[in-house]
Amino acid sequence: MTTHLMQLAGVDKSFGSTRALKNISMLVEPGKILCLLGDNGAGKSTLIKILSGYHQPTSGKVYFENEEVRFASPREARQRGIATVHQDVGSIPLMSVGRNFFLGAEPKTGVWPFQRIDTNFANREAVRQMQKFGLTRVTNGEQLVGTMSGGERQVLAIGRAMYFGAKLLILDEPTSALGVKEAAMVLKMMRIARKNGAGIVFITHNARHAMSVGDDFCVLIQGEVAASFSRGEKSREDVLNLMAGGELLSELEEEIEQID
Repeated sequence: MTTHLMQLAGVDKSFGSTRALKNISMLVEPGKILCLLGDNGAGKSTLIKILSGYHQPTSGKVYFENEEVRFASPREARQRGIATVHQDVGSIPLMSVGRNFFLGAEPKTGVWPFQRIDTNFANREAVRQMQKFGLTRVTNGEQLVGTMSGGERQVLAIGRAMYFGAKLLILDEPTSALGVKEAAMVLKMMRIARKNGAGIVFITHNARHAMSVGDDFCVLIQGEVAASFSRGEKSREDVLNLMAGGELLSELEEEIEQID
């Protein structure tokens, strides 16, 4: 029997009379990147919150490793190996790389009741892991995270999740507002995580970034799946057309031609 990492089957989510998600079905496989594409208001944020245990679906089923689940909280989802890295990362700028990497799971040294945080191990291991995932510029675990670039912080957050055994990575617009080099750094990190066997849900509205790393694709429009396809089945122009609603994009192109 094939083990799927995460599967949604006919998932709906309503808030009062507002139906945010409508009959969503999607599949995330281990060692693959599923790109979740959609414009603002498409339902991506609501879907993320269901995947990460923040919301429960109004109807439909969610499976994790072929077992039906209904996470009561994000903590429960994390315990099963689901890690979410948000756009703002959530790191603490005035704390060191080592302390941020092990935040909430600090290594200890000494004998109780005289235990203390093993700062040397935390700094050494954090740097080792980040270099393992391709970030060679950071060489000192005492460096303040506030001195790192946005891309480097994303790599830190993804590397931390992988270190603590994440099976499924949910990346919420990780390349948004990053420069070209920083975005390339994050995309490289995603490829490394995929090679290490993690399943990844890459939420983005940047079709170019998605097409460069994605294995499978799901386009959302107004809370519904407009299209699902695999790598090579559609061009970037096709994807942009889907995200823009097809006819709307054609009308816009005609208007631009008339102006020119």
